[in-house]
Amino acid sequence: MSGKINQVEVIELGDRSKESSSPWSSTMLLVRLTTDDGLVGYGEAPTTFSTLSVLGSMKEVERIFNGADFFNIEHNMDEFYRNSFYLTKSFQDTAALSAFEIASWDLIGKSLGSPVYNLLGGKMRESLRAYANGWYSDCITPEDFVNAGRKVVSSGFTAMKFDPFGSSFDHLPEEGLKTAKAIVSSLRSELGEKVDLLIECHGRFSPRYAMKVAEAMKEFGVFFIEEPVHPEMEHALPEIRSMNVPVALGERLLNKEDFSRVISQGMVDVIQPDITNCRGILEGKKIAAIADSFGVQVAFHNAFGPVQTAATLNLDYSIRNFLIQESFDYFWPEWKKNLVRSGYSLDRGFLKLDGKPGIGVEIDEKILDEHIVDGIEPFDPAEPPWVVSNTFSRAPRFQ
Repeated sequence: MSGKINQVEVIELGDRSKESSSPWSSTMLLVRLTTDDGLVGYGEAPTTFSTLSVLGSMKEVERIFNGADFFNIEHNMDEFYRNSFYLTKSFQDTAALSAFEIASWDLIGKSLGSPVYNLLGGKMRESLRAYANGWYSDCITPEDFVNAGRKVVSSGFTAMKFDPFGSSFDHLPEEGLKTAKAIVSSLRSELGEKVDLLIECHGRFSPRYAMKVAEAMKEFGVFFIEEPVHPEMEHALPEIRSMNVPVALGERLLNKEDFSRVISQGMVDVIQPDITNCRGILEGKKIAAIADSFGVQVAFHNAFGPVQTAATLNLDYSIRNFLIQESFDYFWPEWKKNLVRSGYSLDRGFLKLDGKPGIGVEIDEKILDEHIVDGIEPFDPAEPPWVVSNTFSRAPRFQ
């Protein structure tokens, strides 16, 4: 069986006139692949402070996939690898390639009349436990976090991730650590032991301060701490793990070789590949298999849009070592929430695919057309693009 891609469209989406979401959520990059017989497949690439550079790389990848047989994923991926000299180090290239890979799987599933998870080995489970992220916009004080956390729990979630470190970066002053502990302590006291707390560090600390964070979080029984050190300081991770607080990371790793290194060298308890930047669904399946052979669980990173979410859920269904799935769904801007008409559901803290062919989503073309934009994403010099809105710029500056 074969199928030829005869049209490639790279689409940037956004809504700057009404935008209130976190900066990385303000734009989306999609690729739409169309075949000779009219099948349409969608893939998504991440945008964090890189919208135009990723878009440019998508134009490069287009030259490989346009006219290619979408069934030949391994061949098409290898053809780009052969031509892209910096692929192993380039987030822009791996992000662009991932979008085309995901769209190819969407086409394969639709061509065969099967959801992608059936082509990856079938379902290991019927539904997927989710944790909420993006829920703490404008939260600064412990009271802010508790009030917002109550709403998250009332919607059915039993796990939530958050960054309690305000404006701290690289080092963490004692007052900043004290505030972070107060936030986590207040949430633990209010929500009880039945709600899992996941601590996001955003890769912002040097090793000395990351170890202070790990020591401070131990008493609260946190589910894991994510990216406790700057990504280039991964050598400190085994020592941080020795403090008996689970460590998670992976959204900045670009391929199975990167993951093999951190897993085999005992740097991590939970991996978080992002299939929109680690070369897509098939590479994600391989990464999960490597992790499984070391007894490491998988919690895929998933911060961008519903096409990414649907593609990721297909993998979640099919891997043995699934742990939990990140969800921003309730906290996206409205246009992004409504971009897909159907495909998956989030109910009482659990995600579930509808079982439709391909990755499973039906795009609302009207909303897509209304939100096509051209240009760079917003920039706020007072707040990095990777934080949840107004949790950095409005936080106290501790010396």
